Amino acid sequence: MGRGRAKAKQTKVARQLKYTNHNIDYDRLREELGADAGRDEVRPATASEQESERAQ
Repeated sequence: MGRGRAKAKQTKVARQLKYTNHNIDYDRLREELGADAGRDEVRPATASEQESERAQ
């Protein structure tokens, strides 16, 4: 017993997080994470590359 108040507070916080408008500047976030710079380096392996890796 005694969990009612804690659960009510958790529910209130969860509701606030769900329905509050979060203004996120995605361009600034992308710059901070360096997503544009590393885009060329990361690419999926082709089928022939996957086969050569399995052979090793």
